[in-house]
Amino acid sequence: MSNLATISDQAKPRLPRGVHLKHDETRGEWLLLAPERVLKTNPIAVEILKRCDGTATLSEIVDDLAAKFNAERDRVDADVKALLSELAAKRMVDL
Repeated sequence: MSNLATISDQAKPRLPRGVHLKHDETRGEWLLLAPERVLKTNPIAVEILKRCDGTATLSEIVDDLAAKFNAERDRVDADVKALLSELAAKRMVDL
């Protein structure tokens, strides 16, 4: 949990060069594609990753998701930070 606190609310997460979020029409699922790696994403991860464009801050992403899904902001914040921390460790998101 300690590394979750290290992500600044002002960080502007983005997908690094060579990493793409893509909808696979054949399978009807979203994939996070990176060189020599493919991750299947769940609907929540897709909503988070769609917002990781390098312009929105982490705080803005959390606010947007909490409002869109009428969810508790603290819970959304924890979930977003957990996902982004995991993907950053795999070099699939830049923070």
